[in-house]
Order: sequence, then structure tokens, then C-alpha cells
Amino acid sequence: MPPARPASGRQNPPAEQREGRPRGTGLILSRPEDFAALTRAAPVAPHFGDFVMGMPAALENTVAALQAGASAIGNLGQYFTFRLPGWEDDVGPTEATVEALALLAAQPQEILVHSNLDDGFAALFADLACSFGAVLIERYVVEDLIGGRIAHCYGHTFSEPLSRLAFQRAMAKMPGRWETPGSMVYGNTTLYRDAGVDNYGALASYLMVDLVAQHLAPTGHAVNPVPITEASRIPDIDEVVAAQQVGQRLAERAPDWAALMDLSAADRLAEQLIEGGQLFLERVLAGLAAADIDVRDPVQVLLALRRIGARRLEARFGPGAPEAGRSRRRPIVPTTEIRDLERQAQALAADLGDHDRAAIAQASLTACVCATDVHEYGKILIEETLRQLGVTVVDGGIHAEPDQVARLVGENNADLVAVSTYNGIALDYLAAVQGALAQEGLTPRVLIGGRLNQIPEDSNTSLPIDVTGDIDQLGAFACTRAADLLDHLLVLANSKNEKKTQDE
Repeated sequence: MPPARPASGRQNPPAEQREGRPRGTGLILSRPEDFAALTRAAPVAPHFGDFVMGMPAALENTVAALQAGASAIGNLGQYFTFRLPGWEDDVGPTEATVEALALLAAQPQEILVHSNLDDGFAALFADLACSFGAVLIERYVVEDLIGGRIAHCYGHTFSEPLSRLAFQRAMAKMPGRWETPGSMVYGNTTLYRDAGVDNYGALASYLMVDLVAQHLAPTGHAVNPVPITEASRIPDIDEVVAAQQVGQRLAERAPDWAALMDLSAADRLAEQLIEGGQLFLERVLAGLAAADIDVRDPVQVLLALRRIGARRLEARFGPGAPEAGRSRRRPIVPTTEIRDLERQAQALAADLGDHDRAAIAQASLTACVCATDVHEYGKILIEETLRQLGVTVVDGGIHAEPDQVARLVGENNADLVAVSTYNGIALDYLAAVQGALAQEGLTPRVLIGGRLNQIPEDSNTSLPIDVTGDIDQLGAFACTRAADLLDHLLVLANSKNEKKTQDE
């Protein structure tokens, strides 16, 4: 198990373009000396996991990490899904990322390219076979095209023990498996609830699967116990240590549990993942080639994948059969998170009585749904709930720029805007959206939910504070629960239906 949480690199643009840009909640390393200082803080090899690659400053950050002595640098997965607010250029970050990958491949000592699958497209696929295909696609780019070595991380969103075990065994069993070890199996953070001690049950449940998996078929992944407060706030050091202590005790018990395991179901699932993932890789490369993308050029491949996006990649090239009446394919191995979100949406919609559901359907409402960052599960839940209730959904995307949101509202005559946010910019983003809407003379109801926090302007740290009570001052409505959406829908529906009646 790793002795400490992985360090994060800079989320910033290149040094000369940082002034005046929004601050996120992550650790910021502003100078190469900061990388070195962090490395000297403990007698362990540094792992710079987040925001080094995939960003506009990818090459600059990678040089600093190498100079600090890092031998595992990431996070390639974030290239596909993370965006800096207000940064519209996608060619520059792509070229910088490829240059950084090439620099690592050229080192005299082997350096691992770390990629967290759950930060990339894999977390957004409905088919776990496509998630495994993402492993193969990234391996193709890094190892076959550039000559580097890639180490994959996964685990945040793997809530089902069987599929979690099967994914690990697929990585261990795949024919021609490369000799590079994995980086880490991350804790299943989506399994945590608010910061109660019952989260230790969740912690033990996924840790034992990971520890037994490594005992039976080692892939070199470090097993990373995540503090039980991770889902609600930034953990303190005592909580980090406590999670490690729980993991250490479970590691002592893992060999005894291994003797109880019947692996037949997991191995059958692993074979499906391997077969489906390889088919996904073949279809993606063939589709890119058919679109005149040079599949031997890593810049073209990465840029095309990023622009196409997870949902369209899966719909066009996934290994499952097309699903009748929907623009997606039937999953070979359904991912538990997407399936659970759909079930939650059905339950939310069902909580309304027949009269209220009919009123919402009659109103023919249109909603523009967007997110401020890559954390898309809240956005997916809202979209599915709205569709269950007969509301037309306009996809505002993730990392949605305020002027883009206003444009979509105007083009689709949207009745409401639903914003999902997570990364400490709730008030700033909301003010920008309100300003863009006002400039276009648009007055939809604006709802915002998720992690409603903001880093104060006069703060000398990156710790955000809750701003739920400040939302209404900007003329918007805070939704602390997904169910709060339903009340606003009823208000809008009744108002619109009443106006229709008056007009008639």
C-alpha cells in the first residue's frame, strides 16, 4: 500500500497565462521548487498523479516532476475529460501532452505514465467492456505509437465486488499482457455516504476484494485505502492514517479469504471484458481511419478521441448490439454506476403523484443541463430524471462556458437551466451564467446543485466554504438534494400550464 496520498500537480495554464484565472480546490505547485519540496517531505518515491499531463502546461509540469525525481507521472486519463475554465484551445494541450509523453519515453530510466481510468472516458461508459477498451486504447497511444510505458489506475466507481474483481483479473489475464505494473487500485469513493463511521464498512468491502485480487493474480497495483470522509470534505491527516491502518490489518487477513473464493464467475466476466475491449479498440481505430484520421499520429488520435467524447465513442464503436429506439448500444457488461443512476432517476420520478407527473408532461418543459467540471454523475442523474418526467433535455456539456449555456437556452427556448458543480467555483460560475443570460435577455429559472462551495477571494488557502445560503442573492435556486429539482419543475409546469389556459 502507498505510504501517503498521491501528490497533485498543477491544474494551471502555462506560467505566463495564470494571472486572474479561477482557483480550484486542488493542491497547487506553482514552481519547480515546489515539486522538489514536496518530494523531500517524506522518504518515499514521489507519484505526481493529477494535473501534470493533459493540461496546457503538460510539458512544463512534466519537466518539473522529472527534475524532482518522479518515476510515475500522470494523469493521462484527465486529458480526455478535464478542462480549464475559459480555456477553449484543445490543440495546444494535446500537443503539450504528446510532447510530455515523448519526453518520458526518451528517459534513460523507465518512467511510468500514470492514467486514472475513472478520471477519463471509462467512468462515463455504460459498458464496462468499453472501459477495458480504454486501457487498450491508451496503451496503443503510449506504448505502440510513442514507445513509453503506461500504468493504469482504477477503482473510484467500481462498486460491485464481482465486476471490480473481474476487471483486475482481465488486466492480469489478457493475452500478451505488457510487463508494466499497474499504478494503484483506488478506493471506491462513490460507495461512501456522508462522513459517518458506517463508511468503514464500505472501506473494508472494497479493500478486501482488491487485496485478495492482488494475492491471487498480482498486477503490481498498490492498494489505496481512501479516508471515509473523502466524499464529503477534504480528509485530515488522522483520517488518512486511519484508512491506512484499516488497510494494513485487512492485508494481513487477505490470504485466508483467498481460499474461500470461487473465481469462475469473475473469470468468465474477465474474458467478456477482454474480448469486448479488444473489439472496441479495433472499431475505434477503424472508425478514425475511415474519417481520415492518421491512426499512427498520436496527436491526431488523442485530439479526435477527446472531441468525439465518451458517449459518441461508445454509441458508434462499442462492442454491444445497437439498442432499438435509443442512440446507444446494449452493454455487454453494464457498469454499476450508470445503471444505478438510471434506477435513482426512475425512483425520483416515481415519487411524484400521477397528477403532478401529468402536469409536468403537459407543460412541455425544456431544460438545459450542464456541469462546471468533469464530475458528471450529478448531471447524468438530473438528465435521466427529467427524461423520465417528459422534459426535453438540452445537453449543455461539462466544463460548460457561460456564453455557451446562454446560447443553448436561447436556441432551444429553455425554461430552466440545471447546473451541477463540484470544484469550488459555485458563486463565480453562477454569476457568469446569470450575466450571460441577462446579456441575451433570457430569464429561465436557474438551479444549481452538487458541491455548493467557493474559495473566498481573500483566502490564503485552497479550502472552499459552503455558499448555499448565498445562491438566492444571485437570483438562482440551490438544490441540496436531487429531489429539490421536482419542486421547481412543478412550479414551472403549473405556471406554464396556467398561462396556456389563459391564452386559450
